[in-house]
Amino acid sequence: MRSRRLDMSQNKTIKIGELIKVRDEVNKTDLNLPVIGINREKTFMPTVANISEIDTRKYKVVRKGDFVFSGMQTGRDVCIRIGLYSEEQPSLMSPAYTTFIVDETKGILSEFFFMYFNRFEMDRYGWFISDSSVRSNLDWSRFLEIEIPRVDVDEQRKCIELWKSLCAIKEENEALAAPLFQLCQSKIQDLRHNAPMIPLGDFIKRVDERNSDNSIKAVKGMSVTKEYREPTSKVNREELANYKIVRHNQFGFIQTTNNEKCLVAVLSKFKDPIVISSVNEVFEIKDTEKLNPDYLQIWFNRKETDRYARFHSWGSARETFTFEDMRRFKVPVPDIEIQRAVAHVFNCAQEATRIAAEADKLSREICPALMQKAIHS
Repeated sequence: MRSRRLDMSQNKTIKIGELIKVRDEVNKTDLNLPVIGINREKTFMPTVANISEIDTRKYKVVRKGDFVFSGMQTGRDVCIRIGLYSEEQPSLMSPAYTTFIVDETKGILSEFFFMYFNRFEMDRYGWFISDSSVRSNLDWSRFLEIEIPRVDVDEQRKCIELWKSLCAIKEENEALAAPLFQLCQSKIQDLRHNAPMIPLGDFIKRVDERNSDNSIKAVKGMSVTKEYREPTSKVNREELANYKIVRHNQFGFIQTTNNEKCLVAVLSKFKDPIVISSVNEVFEIKDTEKLNPDYLQIWFNRKETDRYARFHSWGSARETFTFEDMRRFKVPVPDIEIQRAVAHVFNCAQEATRIAAEADKLSREICPALMQKAIHS
């Protein structure tokens, strides 16, 4: 049986120009509202521009249900910057943006319209139809000519419901993580002033265990976000004998700080051992009843620690922060139960952040599948 393929020419479509209405509300009354922009992920964020000298009475008011569009640099960035504003409080945006609403009486729901553009397929299409200027813009008139398929409204609602459930998981976990991180940092600040500051050399010891029999194939690199990741360069997994082994609750760290601009020290929470490059260091805590590994990782994650490591790095071409430098690094060491409590709060916040990121990833990945299903239906 021949596979069924989507033939757009055989589907009813509607041009965007027939579907939307421009809603151009200028901030003439000088409303005191937050100023936002839109990023490549099609989400809104506080503006990064300096607006202290800007007359915001020329800015546009964006309200719940409004779409915001910018065709600038669509081809260069391979991204159609388009967002659906969902906050109750209005915001202001640069007059360079176009704001519009979807006329749902034409049979296309606003959230479904956004889902249709929240796919890399449409970003590539925007790139394809952009003009040939240096900026590769997608002109407004060309955007209005884009045709999207008509889909049964009930099918649209099913797609929206599933997509919004993932978005809700993301938002709920982000809202949970924020106060937990704040609580953790507040306690850390308190400990800096009320707990004894002790050099790490009193608690840690260097580990140099090599993968001599080449039995461990799980090769990892370390990122500036203080996480283990897949290596960025090709690795011959049959020649890992000289790699260093990192076991559960051991730390790996990169001695150079010039490229990373921070101290990359990462606690392994893997059940099975991993291996890292032999140029990196590995150490462990001698007595975890005196210093909790998760608690120590919190200190490595702080920007203050990054600045400390950068300042104390050797002033060579590679800017090196050695194991001996690590031994001299002081941390506040309160009672072990306090350490565990702080670490528990931090780990809860990290888990909420992980769930939010996974839900966000799924919400983006599910859009193409939902669109295909809805259009075929």
